[in-house]
Order: sequence, then structure tokens, then C-alpha cells
Amino acid sequence: MTEDRYYQPSDVTDALTEVQKLFNSYRNAPLTQELVDYHNNLINRLAGDLRQAAEAEQRTDLVRACDDMATAMRGWTSVRLAGKPYAGRLRHFKFVADATGPKFKRHVVKDHGSGTHRSSRH
Repeated sequence: MTEDRYYQPSDVTDALTEVQKLFNSYRNAPLTQELVDYHNNLINRLAGDLRQAAEAEQRTDLVRACDDMATAMRGWTSVRLAGKPYAGRLRHFKFVADATGPKFKRHVVKDHGSGTHRSSRH
């Protein structure tokens, strides 16, 4: 019964995805001592258990991902302890700054030309 309570990843990629999801969920949360302790525990897991498991699977891309995630998460600690908001998140096991990526036009023009087709009139 207690084994069902905790998440059991099936491989290193699954574990890294879960750590990434956890970090992104609390990255803008108010800073408390419990959160800092939890965060440091995740960093230690990345640098220890998960990195060793990635090396055992002979996956150099996952070893690099562990290092990148640990570096980004250490940066979170210094930024948040300085009282500043963390302007980014982890995506595909790497740091991605906020407001990056393509922007798409959302204004649709209804012209009476071709039935239900909508054009954006670029």
C-alpha cells in the first residue's frame, strides 16, 4: 500500500520528465525553507542517482540533460534567494526563457469568398 503512494519511474527519461514537471510547477511559488530543501533534494537526485542511471544506460544525451537541468535549477536558487522572479522554465530538459518561441496571428478575417475557409490576409 505504501509503495503505491510514491511515483516509480520506469527509466531515466521518465524520471527526468517528472523532475522537470515538478520544477515547473513550483518555479514561481513563494519561497519557503521547505521548498528550498525540496529543491536541493531534487538537484542532489539529478547529480547523483539519475546521472548514474543514465551512465549505466550509456545514454550520453541523458547525462548531459541531467547536468543541464541541475545547472538551471541551481540558477533558480540564486535568483529566487535574491528576491527576483525566475524568468524561465525547463522544457526538453533545458532552460527556456519566458516569452520565447513563435508568435502566431490569431485574428481571423471572415471573407465571403470560399465557404467555410477562413483566411488571415497576411
